[in-house]
Amino acid sequence: MSAPGTGAGPTAGDPPAAGSLTHRQILTIFAGLMIGMFLAALDQTIVATSIRTIADDLGGLSLQAWATTAYLITATITTPLYGKLSDLYGRKPLFLAAISIFVVGSVACTFAGSMYELAAFRGIQGLGAGGLFSLALTIIGDIVAPRERARYQGYFVAVFGTSSVLGPVAGGFFAGQAELLGITGWRWVFLINVPLGIVALIVVTRVLNIPHTKREHRIDWPGALALAVGLVPLLIVAEQGRIWGWGSVGALVCYGIGAVGIGAFLLLERRIGDDALLPLRFFRTGVFSWGSIAGFIAGMGMFGALALLPLYLQIVKGASPTAAGLQTLPLVLGIMSMSVFSGQLISRTGRYKIWPVLGLSLMVVGIALLSRIGVDTPYWQVALIMVVIGWGLGGNMQPITLAVQNAMPPRDMGVATASATFFRQMGGTLGTAVFLSILFTALGGNVAENVRAAAATPEFQAAVTDPAVAADPANGPILAALQGGGPVSLDDSSFLSSANPVLARPILEGFADSMSIVFLAAAAVLVLGLVAVLMMKELPLRTQSGVDARRAGEADPLETLQPPATPVVVPAEAGRSATAAPPRSAPD
Repeated sequence: MSAPGTGAGPTAGDPPAAGSLTHRQILTIFAGLMIGMFLAALDQTIVATSIRTIADDLGGLSLQAWATTAYLITATITTPLYGKLSDLYGRKPLFLAAISIFVVGSVACTFAGSMYELAAFRGIQGLGAGGLFSLALTIIGDIVAPRERARYQGYFVAVFGTSSVLGPVAGGFFAGQAELLGITGWRWVFLINVPLGIVALIVVTRVLNIPHTKREHRIDWPGALALAVGLVPLLIVAEQGRIWGWGSVGALVCYGIGAVGIGAFLLLERRIGDDALLPLRFFRTGVFSWGSIAGFIAGMGMFGALALLPLYLQIVKGASPTAAGLQTLPLVLGIMSMSVFSGQLISRTGRYKIWPVLGLSLMVVGIALLSRIGVDTPYWQVALIMVVIGWGLGGNMQPITLAVQNAMPPRDMGVATASATFFRQMGGTLGTAVFLSILFTALGGNVAENVRAAAATPEFQAAVTDPAVAADPANGPILAALQGGGPVSLDDSSFLSSANPVLARPILEGFADSMSIVFLAAAAVLVLGLVAVLMMKELPLRTQSGVDARRAGEADPLETLQPPATPVVVPAEAGRSATAAPPRSAPD
């Protein structure tokens, strides 16, 4: 077995092994990768904060979901395609292409004159974003051995943590400016990506030099087309089903087209074999199968539940978008601290399965505790729960990807990593759609019930008959609903922050009660993810990076796990070089 660190690069001051990278070289490459990932991570948080202002300015508030849907569709579909093409043509050209496309899409977004144009340009952004995350994770697998990889994951978690804090602040700042340097304030939300993208292109061009081994191949364009046909309608209905109705004609048509596309994709992938966009032989590997299921379910529960935290802070607690972003800082700190801690222990012990098990357990506990928060819950209690959830996320995010990368052949590093990312994104999309649907389905009944109960109290009756309350426009939606006997319209909830507290309280309680149902559902889903992680077999972590493994002609891990043949002892005097040694019977 190779000494730990081979292929990952020794620490600073140690002589590097032949053909491997030093610690300093790895960190230099990481600089380019982190800038690329920061582009995509910042874009998600900064746009989410400012999308309401953007939609108001473009006169398309009811169409704002399409800007998110278009980005999500293109980013999800292109993720496995980037992974496959990078295995065939190399990481660097594909990573540079992803950054370039993302920057072009960002520039286009600054010129959007309608929500339809913005949705189209966000789709271009998504074409680039699909490669930023998956290729960065793949390149890590190329240059750092699985045994050493976890020690570096803290750098990438820092990217997500920084974007989580800066995104809402920057989005709130730009959205709040009528004009900045002669340009409408919200357009800077997209324009800020241009200088960052240029820096990323320069750094990646200079430092990212990873050897690539060419091999005979066919590009699975039919499979890519079938995947698009299958996923586009399903992603559309996932985002729009709550508005259309899950059983509407439009939704049923999307289900049918999606089913046909997925069926055609599976048939095509089976025919094309190893050149497939997603080789079906991957699913014969238990770690890949259970890891994909765990990633899908974890993404579903994680993104679905966490999408509600900003809503709770803004609607129920009355925080501004910027303040709500800053109030999620305990979650970020929990993610960063556990990621660094778990990464160090994985590198020292070589054991990784315990961390997603612990992580998903903490997420189940934390999100279940969120079901207990309400209108009067003090922020410090919510902050402590966010730390617990952050610890769960920090122990879960990277080890599952690490397990998949470690279990698959080095030559398939790109498509294996992209596939793991793809399933997590699909789970997140479905989770967000389903849990928001649960929220708004339960919301109307809970609000109506709470308003009926409050209407019988003297405090509420006094507020309704108070002339000063009636003269305040913020109370108009509530008073109009009471007079008309219908439900309170919540299409625009901004009035709640300035409405009379007595009148607003039953509505806020209705939101809190509905969110409790969603959090309990998310916790139940995450239990299934915990079962999938428990079923995943823990394999010894390789001590070679992907590049070194390919250079040494390492055998497929599926083959190397078979019982070894009778060993042949080669005398040291034979003078055989390390690179000429026969393949070992088990992975490092």
